[in-house]
Amino acid sequence: MNNRINYYQQAPEAIHLLMEQESYLNQHFLNHDSLTLNVLELVKLRVSQINQCAFCLDMHHDKANELGESPERLYGLNAWRDMPFYSAQEQLALEWAEHLTAGESVDDDFYSRAVTAFGEKGIVILTIAVNAINSWNRICKVFKPELGSYKAS
Repeated sequence: MNNRINYYQQAPEAIHLLMEQESYLNQHFLNHDSLTLNVLELVKLRVSQINQCAFCLDMHHDKANELGESPERLYGLNAWRDMPFYSAQEQLALEWAEHLTAGESVDDDFYSRAVTAFGEKGIVILTIAVNAINSWNRICKVFKPELGSYKAS
């Protein structure tokens, strides 16, 4: 049983802002050529692996399954560099997500490759998506919502 506070009940306006951001990101990834909803879920899963956020891993694994992701792509995500299952653009998105999650600076070459691959707006949106899942990971690691409780909402 979870004895932590319910963050949504304590700050509904703040959580609503984060949920609106998620809606915006989902809409953008739905309408982008290379940044698809599948890429968004892979990025969320990979960042959640790095941050060891059980709640987000559970949620985004389910969402990736709903989008038709294969078991190979999901279990191979932790070693994506050595797996043949990911496109060049997916690899770049995962590299970008890992880089930002680690707090590393972005050199000009990496930045140029990302802008070329995703476009100017796309790289901004991808950066916001990485920031968003890092934020959710931190919230969930502090308040420890019950696994699967997102299914009730």
